[in-house]
Amino acid sequence: MSTEDYIDEVEITEEIPLCNEIRVTIPSQWRGERLDKSLAACMPQYSRSKLQSWIEAKLVKYLDGRFAQIKDQITGEQILLVTIPEDPQNKAFEPENIPLEIIYSDSSIALINKSAGMVVHPAAGNWSGTLLNALLYHFPECNQVPRAGIVHRLDKDTSGLLVIAKNIIAQTHLVRQLQSRTVSRRYLALVWGKPPMSKTISAPIGRDPRDRLKMAVTDAQGAKEAITSFNVLRSVNYENKEVSLIECKLQTGRTHQIRVHLQHLGFPLLNDPIYQLRSPLQLQKVLMESLGVSPENLMPGQMLHATQLGFTHPESGKELKWSCPPPQVFLNLMGNLGIQEQVWKHLLV
Repeated sequence: MSTEDYIDEVEITEEIPLCNEIRVTIPSQWRGERLDKSLAACMPQYSRSKLQSWIEAKLVKYLDGRFAQIKDQITGEQILLVTIPEDPQNKAFEPENIPLEIIYSDSSIALINKSAGMVVHPAAGNWSGTLLNALLYHFPECNQVPRAGIVHRLDKDTSGLLVIAKNIIAQTHLVRQLQSRTVSRRYLALVWGKPPMSKTISAPIGRDPRDRLKMAVTDAQGAKEAITSFNVLRSVNYENKEVSLIECKLQTGRTHQIRVHLQHLGFPLLNDPIYQLRSPLQLQKVLMESLGVSPENLMPGQMLHATQLGFTHPESGKELKWSCPPPQVFLNLMGNLGIQEQVWKHLLV
């Protein structure tokens, strides 16, 4: 199993822009300032570090053909020609006519309800059949955006909402919202046990030193801050074992965050293929088979669904929120457990 198959919400902060040359006039108000600082103010859709790398690569020049230097001083009303490099990544992947459930689409963004079992981004063992391949087919304009517009990710076997940027300005705007933690992300999860009714977990997550395919709560070097809040919506008894439906809210976006935090507390997700050390595996098999189909045909992995997503529209500036119900197999399992729709329906906006 490749670790790339199981990527949870990972914030993408690197900006790799399009291929064209643009003309930028630095206003006289920046006279005496460094060129990189002035250029960053005039091109806020790109980070200052990215612009510095272009200057060093001789992609920024004056009208007379001289290449700009980072520490050049602005004299006022100067015109610069900025060559924005091509993103080679998308050209490595082929568009594929893979069906997508498109919740919403406009000139800037698209909302996708990703199915469980779909890998978001091509990687070792999954070079085709991914969400990225599908995006290149359904939205050809995404070919001009880094990673085909993907700004955050879901595990392969997690279903639910993802936002896609259709241009570099929208992508940068959405990434900055993720960085500032203003994007609202809510999940539904079925877990073993009966957690506290409400809890916020703040525990750093890094690579598991004993198993490089897994993540873990750890204080080791390289671990990143991770914060998850959850509320218990309903707990039921199944064969003398508690099962709970919980609503999770992400404040950060680390690899496998929800799965790792809940397993660390002793409440692993039902049917999780790798974070299941404390789950009653034999009872889990019986529960899955109670629907009359094999576990392989029921749900490929953990019972986790990204049900609600909210953010500021990068073009209109409006606060928007979308939601979608869990997949049918998730609903069937909740029905078998006696968990009624009204328990979680408040999450649908």
